[in-house]
Amino acid sequence: MKLSVIGAGAIGGWLTAGFVRAGAEATVLARGATLQALQRNGLVFEAEGRRETLPVAATGDPGALAGADVLLLGVKAHDLPALAPVIRAAAGPGTLVMPAVNGLPFWFFEGFGGPAEGMTLEAVDPSGQLAQIMPARNILANVVHAASLAAAPGHIRLVKADRVLIGGQPDQAQDIADHLQRGGIPAQVSADIHREVWGKLWGNSNMNPLSALSRATASQLLDNPGTASLIAAMMEEMSALGDRIGLSGFGGIAGRMATTRKLGAFRTSMLQDVEAGRPIELEPILGALVELAERLDQPMPVTKGIHGLTSLLDRNLRGA
Repeated sequence: MKLSVIGAGAIGGWLTAGFVRAGAEATVLARGATLQALQRNGLVFEAEGRRETLPVAATGDPGALAGADVLLLGVKAHDLPALAPVIRAAAGPGTLVMPAVNGLPFWFFEGFGGPAEGMTLEAVDPSGQLAQIMPARNILANVVHAASLAAAPGHIRLVKADRVLIGGQPDQAQDIADHLQRGGIPAQVSADIHREVWGKLWGNSNMNPLSALSRATASQLLDNPGTASLIAAMMEEMSALGDRIGLSGFGGIAGRMATTRKLGAFRTSMLQDVEAGRPIELEPILGALVELAERLDQPMPVTKGIHGLTSLLDRNLRGA
């Protein structure tokens, strides 16, 4: 299998390691210190105290990505539109594209049915360019439940691997899942990948922005009665929105909050963005829900308010 990678960071690097460990030939697009480290050392992967070096071809030339069987996109979802020209050049008609991103993905409503069928959301896909260059028939849909970090350029450290769910390609999803399993990735095929995406977002869309606003860990948010009530209110609004588009059954809010509490004092990705001075991954995770609700005339006042506060935080932190 030939694999091309854009974004071999925390999650993208972990998935790349799995592909390579199972025998894939990987070409990674990188720049700066990461490019130098990959060319000098290969991809360094560390898990459970064991460290290994995996061979990858690192390049700064986007043209070298063409001709792959799978194109893995490990960048933040809000960075995808700017990468459209690179993706267009890399993704041939037979290339499976695997966007390992958080939030509501650009491909979500193509062939979905119901009132949101075919909807393109400006929050994730301005002008619909991503759906045009990566149609759903080429998408290897996925949901990643794992935590990892880039310990140094080209050096990935796995913190916790729960599971990677694969869907959207009935003829190839099982082959990809089997390949990843051989590489040590706990991958499995999902019969309803849309529900899995929505279910992950049901938790991320509230904990992430509230942690960024408060600089609090997940356990601190859940232990505080005021913020816990905000979490519950946002989850209720997203459940109602799910009912509207045909994704019902997300009503066990207390159980979901209890499950999150078991994860302890973790720092969400948005909180890490704030602390590192990076742009907040707000629009794919929360802005898309607000836009969807507005276009369907579905009330989400609490979610809309939290989105507004977090967007002001992001703008003011960046001096925009």
